[in-house]
Amino acid sequence: MHAPEARLSQVIDRFEQVEARLGAAGDPDEIVKLSKEHAELKPVAEKASELRAARQELDDLAEMMEGGDAEMAEMAREEYYELKERLPELEHEMSLLLLPKDKDDTADALIEIRAGTGGDEAALFAGDLYGMYQRYAQLQGWSWELVSASEGEHGGYKEVIAAVSGNGVFGRLKFESGVHRVQRVPATESQGRIHTSAATVAIMPQPEEVDFDLDMGEVRVDTMRASGAGGQHVNKTESAVRMTHLPTGIMVVCAEKSQHQNRARAQELLKAKLYDMKREAEAAERAAERKGQIGSGDRSERIRTYNYPQGRVSDHRINLTLYNLDKIVAGDELNEVIQALIAEDQAARLAALEDA
Repeated sequence: MHAPEARLSQVIDRFEQVEARLGAAGDPDEIVKLSKEHAELKPVAEKASELRAARQELDDLAEMMEGGDAEMAEMAREEYYELKERLPELEHEMSLLLLPKDKDDTADALIEIRAGTGGDEAALFAGDLYGMYQRYAQLQGWSWELVSASEGEHGGYKEVIAAVSGNGVFGRLKFESGVHRVQRVPATESQGRIHTSAATVAIMPQPEEVDFDLDMGEVRVDTMRASGAGGQHVNKTESAVRMTHLPTGIMVVCAEKSQHQNRARAQELLKAKLYDMKREAEAAERAAERKGQIGSGDRSERIRTYNYPQGRVSDHRINLTLYNLDKIVAGDELNEVIQALIAEDQAARLAALEDA
């Protein structure tokens, strides 16, 4: 899909308008809004200018090739074919930048990991996934905060939620939602048999206040004692907070020491879950139009297998198989999988636009 000249002019003109307005704006809210749009438009406008200049140069070189000066014509011919070879790549880069944006791609995110089938081994695997994403977040320069955790009896987690904030968190992690399956010999297995276990990952954007409002009139709030390890450290005050969204039945529990913090965190978590449910419903509506797109948001979809005996990680949505399992689970090379998923999604969306 080649970007038409009118579209390039539109992008460049809008960027220049925003830049001029930003220089004159005095209202803090307007400055924040304009700064965000400026940051989003800048790479698009720069690429549009580069592509426009390349097209103009190609026309100029074509004219020089037809000129009377044989030496100049030969030089122009060489440059013309070099530039003509490079132009499709510029066109492709421009097309990607012009793709409709997911407004939540720049949002922070909540990662929720739940042990599935497999008992203790599933909880251990959930712990491995938690460590993988935590390390990946660290490598991206993101901040990571544990929100709540229910630990497994022999390690790992039955359920764990973390908040991740930074540049473009949701956009990079959103395709991780789904069922992750592990095949390996558990530490407790005396016969050396390979077991298959699973854990479910949900990546939820954390919407800004302007994007989604939670009506607390529809929420029941209960307080209770936080469960402890026993003995003198048991929390004897009702500091744990459970919030239930009555229309949907969605429930969250936060059980740290401070009831005030738990209320704030539970509200944040409930809002994220409801917003995510709204996104899933919208994605389901669009699914018929975009059959080829990955990451439908279906939490029951088995998306990836981690096979330890073969040192293999397979992403079933894009038929990607890599034999660097240890480095992926360590978070060091997870980016290889994430980049492949993003590229496949971009290609599917480009194809959908061309077919439209």
